[in-house]
Amino acid sequence: MLPQLNPGSADALLFDLGRVVLDIDFERVLKVWAGHAGCAPADLVDRFVLDDEYHRHECGALDQAGFFDSLRRRLGVPLSDAQLLQGWNAVFVGEMPGIEQQLARAARHLPLYALSNTNPAHVAYFTKTYGSVLRHFREVFLSSEIGHRKPSAAAYQHVMAATGVAPSRMVFFDDLLENVQAAQSHGLIAIQVSASTDIARALDQLGL
Repeated sequence: MLPQLNPGSADALLFDLGRVVLDIDFERVLKVWAGHAGCAPADLVDRFVLDDEYHRHECGALDQAGFFDSLRRRLGVPLSDAQLLQGWNAVFVGEMPGIEQQLARAARHLPLYALSNTNPAHVAYFTKTYGSVLRHFREVFLSSEIGHRKPSAAAYQHVMAATGVAPSRMVFFDDLLENVQAAQSHGLIAIQVSASTDIARALDQLGL
């Protein structure tokens, strides 16, 4: 989903983090947890769902202790907080291919921002581990800090108010169609990213 862009049509760029800037893989999480629990990852697949507790945790309404308690109940395995945290942070694979160069290229011309549905444990991990690529962002808006998750209108409205950028002048990159469609409904120029080449093509069209 690549809308036509033209040089000078944007005042700022907004990026999702997961699978746009940072590669993530939840299978890695289940593998670590299964190793600690002495079972197969397949045994945990159907038990791990992005439920209400997960969403509340990402909005800052449920702390880590409460979230881990809910995970233990849902998974049905007696893992310690340390074991759960180790698996939880294993979701991060690394930077998306080519993204460092693309962000550096774009940041020479426009301010860059990020908007991520995430939680305090992941924030603590990725800000330390991937500080080099994240330095290109003028500000990173985190759902657990702003109290709103994509695709809610409040998440986009928060970013627009904080940056002072008109929605029609903000280009947003996200891997999930529902987030792209929600952003478009609020006036942003939104692009669904399936590969880093989608970002490169957009930067070319913007003349960056």
